[in-house]
Amino acid sequence: MSNQALLQELLATDRIRLQTSDFYSGVPAPGLRSWQRVEGMMLGLAIGDSLGNPAESQSPGRRRSRHGEVRDYLRAEGGLPSDDTQLAFWTLEQTLEDGSLIPGNLARRFCHGRIYGLGSAVRQFLGRFKESGDWLSAGVPSAGNGALMRIAPVLIPHLRNPSPELWADVALAGMITHQDTASLSSCMAFTALLWDLLAREEAPAGEDWARLFLEVVRQVEVPTLYKARGGNYAEESPRRFSELLESRLESAWSRDLTSLEACEEFQSGAYLVETVPCVLYLLMRHGHNPEEAIVRAVNDTRDNDTVAAIVGAAVGALHGVRALPARWVQGLTGRTMDHDGGRVFELLAQAQAKWAVPESLL
Repeated sequence: MSNQALLQELLATDRIRLQTSDFYSGVPAPGLRSWQRVEGMMLGLAIGDSLGNPAESQSPGRRRSRHGEVRDYLRAEGGLPSDDTQLAFWTLEQTLEDGSLIPGNLARRFCHGRIYGLGSAVRQFLGRFKESGDWLSAGVPSAGNGALMRIAPVLIPHLRNPSPELWADVALAGMITHQDTASLSSCMAFTALLWDLLAREEAPAGEDWARLFLEVVRQVEVPTLYKARGGNYAEESPRRFSELLESRLESAWSRDLTSLEACEEFQSGAYLVETVPCVLYLLMRHGHNPEEAIVRAVNDTRDNDTVAAIVGAAVGALHGVRALPARWVQGLTGRTMDHDGGRVFELLAQAQAKWAVPESLL
């Protein structure tokens, strides 16, 4: 059974937290996507993760008091990854080994090797999958950001021959660990945004970042109510995910908040009600400048390695690897495990040979 057929079966039997939609049958927009943009997407992800990792989960004020403004790797050995890089590149590794995304094999790959900075939902998934062996039932009903942070490489095998299978791959890859509509709709919307960015000549203007993302979320989210965990929105009534995103972003944009002010208002933890508005607002304000977008993500948020990884994937896809500071690229260890230095670069070289659009066509 193809992944598209499996997705349709899951939708028909209400076994995936997405609503039935014509979106899944749409062919991704045509356009030639150069490898240096794809490489920028993946290395932007790894760079954001590695810049933020050493000072993760600190408030921006505490981080600044300890480290000043973080603009380079804090460790002497350079950029070391956490789970964001690991799970994203293990996803790429599985698709290379099998030729396409095979959800059960991806679930098994996630179980092999120590994961650094392991989130609670992925930890629960690992326990459930190891006990049952059934990836279809191992996903956790969590609106954490652990699926969104690793979804970018799912589009790579579709570069030469885009088809609706892309959307099925995204849905199934996401539900492996997170069986939640905010997570799955965010994965779908972010993949669609990345696909668009890879072919764009200019950055989306301001609010267009949010518009592009929300257009997809509204098409695929299941009517589910979410509520803030605290902060400025603690007293707000529960609302659909898309409605929460729209209201937060419109409010911050209309008041011309800085990214720090907005992310403090949204809160900026691993909960998607916090992560996604932070990511989108950072892109709205700084998406035209890849270095500043990543720096602000690292410095202005609490779950900064994941926010910076997601922002890094977006600006890397838009601007390409050549627009990322050379010191960041050269300073990456390229590890996904303890002793595999350079592995991310090896995987990208293999993926380029297998799926890159030939230069003669660009």
